[in-house]
Amino acid sequence: MIKQITTFCIGLAILAGFSQAQDASTPAPVAGKKALIAYFSATGTTAAAAKELAEATGGTLHAITPAQPYSEADLNWRDKNSRCYVEMHDPAARPALKAETLNLAEYDTVYIGFPIWWDTYPSIIATFIESHDLKGKTLIPFATSGGSGISNSGEMLKKAYPTLQWKPGMLLNGMSASEIRAGLR
Repeated sequence: MIKQITTFCIGLAILAGFSQAQDASTPAPVAGKKALIAYFSATGTTAAAAKELAEATGGTLHAITPAQPYSEADLNWRDKNSRCYVEMHDPAARPALKAETLNLAEYDTVYIGFPIWWDTYPSIIATFIESHDLKGKTLIPFATSGGSGISNSGEMLKKAYPTLQWKPGMLLNGMSASEIRAGLR
C-alpha cells in the first residue's frame, strides 16, 4: 500500500515539478571543476534522482547514510512516535551518520539531495552539513517530493547556514539526465 501511495505521489510531483522544475539561474559546475552529488534517500527515490544528476553533471555520487537505517515504521509520518516525526519536530535532532571517508577538498561544487519532509530538508542533512567543512564550496540543494516545492527547503538551508555559499535548488522528480542537463543550462 505504501508503495502504491508513494508511486501516486511521485506521479503527482512529476507533474507539479515540471511547473516549478529548476530555477534557470542554477549554475552547472564550472568546466574543469569537480562536483560531488551527496544525497540522502530513505526509499530510493532521491537515489535515482542523484544518479541522473551525476550523469548530467559528471559528478561523483556519495550517499549520506544514517548509522541506523530507516525502517518502514520509522518513515510513517502520520505516527507521532515514528523516528522521522520525532526527528523533524526536534530542532536539535542530528541523526548519526554511518562512518565514511569523504575528501571534500577534491570538490568545488556540492549538490546536496534529499526527500522533502514537512516542507523542508530531513534532519540528517543538518548532520551532514555540520560534519563537513563546506566553506568555499558552491552548494546546490536538490530534492524529490510528493507535493512540496524546494524553495522553502532552500530558504531554510540559507537561514540555518548563512555563511555557506548557496545557489538556488532544483526539484528533480522523475527527471532524466538529459532533462537535468537542459535545466542546468
